[in-house]
Amino acid sequence: MFGPFERMVAFRYLRARRKEGFVSVIAGFSFAGIMLGVATLIIVMSVMNGFRAELLGRILGVNGHLAVYALAGQGIAGYDEMARNIRGIPGVTYAMPVVEGQVMASANGVNLGALVHGIAPGDLRARPIFADNITEGDLRSFGGADAAVIGERMARKMGLSVGDRITLISPKGQATVFGSVPRVRAYTVVAMFKVGMSEYDSTYVFIPMDAGQLFFAMPGLASQIDIGLADADDTGRVGRDVNRMIGQSLSVYDWRHANSSFFNAVQVERNVMFLILTLIILVAAFNIVSGLIMLVKDKGRDIAIMRTMGATRGAVLRIFLMAGASIGVVGTAAGVALGLTFCANIEHIRRFIETLSGADLFNAEIYFLSKLPAVVDPGEVVSVVLMALFLSLAATIYPAWRAARLDPVEALRYE
Repeated sequence: MFGPFERMVAFRYLRARRKEGFVSVIAGFSFAGIMLGVATLIIVMSVMNGFRAELLGRILGVNGHLAVYALAGQGIAGYDEMARNIRGIPGVTYAMPVVEGQVMASANGVNLGALVHGIAPGDLRARPIFADNITEGDLRSFGGADAAVIGERMARKMGLSVGDRITLISPKGQATVFGSVPRVRAYTVVAMFKVGMSEYDSTYVFIPMDAGQLFFAMPGLASQIDIGLADADDTGRVGRDVNRMIGQSLSVYDWRHANSSFFNAVQVERNVMFLILTLIILVAAFNIVSGLIMLVKDKGRDIAIMRTMGATRGAVLRIFLMAGASIGVVGTAAGVALGLTFCANIEHIRRFIETLSGADLFNAEIYFLSKLPAVVDPGEVVSVVLMALFLSLAATIYPAWRAARLDPVEALRYE
């Protein structure tokens, strides 16, 4: 398509001489704009993908994909048999009864709100997100009437370590002759976990199922049954099967309904960021247009001489198409390399910048995660590359057409 003569002239025009240096400066800015635009798009979209994947993995790892609740908070009777039946549904990986309630936790003069889960010791040890992230203590000690497992951030805020006592105070009072008195019980911390999400590490407390039923006055009952699936997108089918099994007195919620506003907000932000950052590439494409138009005006005499020596309009068109498109192709390739390299080392780069600036760029309590995630989607990278190449090529069409339409007689009349 492009002959040796056209390639030689096109690359010669990109290496402007000293008196023509302004054209090469514009070409350099166009290259830098496309490179930075492509790299920024890849980095931001990868961070958004990683942010969503990390949050989804942690939220579903902690709460499950489906949950069976009793209507009006009455509690679930016969939960063991119901959990066994749910485990028999194809696609279900676990079904764990839980007693859940909000309390105030107190230790060393510090009071914090907490969410208590009463869970069977074997079920807690079977949850990888907790069992694989124990930072202190041992889940084998989780049992008995007064054992508790808490998040590392909660332990740090309250100055607790393994073996210390934490007091839980339930807002639901216990009726006595003197009136309603809050339920208060002290538990021994036997282990600490760190799942990497601030909300869970600073608020979750696990106690044995029997202790939870006693503390919340729910003998023989469970607050809910958490259900895990092999495929997070299979909630519709499994939810229908569970609904047929549990009857009218219970209700099933899936992770999409429970977290719909949160994940919808993440998706909207992701789409808006893609749209905004595309403008960087668009601005760089306009730089290519202006640079090539200046090049065509500057090289009018050269174009006329090439035409009189036998160069066709098609050859001139191809020369300027190649000159402009090469900026886009090289800039896109450099942007992809820069973006992928940045994504592969993003956590090290973040720590380096924080060390230099002394600022906290990624506060775990604000962003819910303990480290900056990045997941590169090959499909998105391909779409970014194709968009950048299309805009770069489209930007060269008009200047190249103007060069091909140049009349040699008019260009040489005053030479």
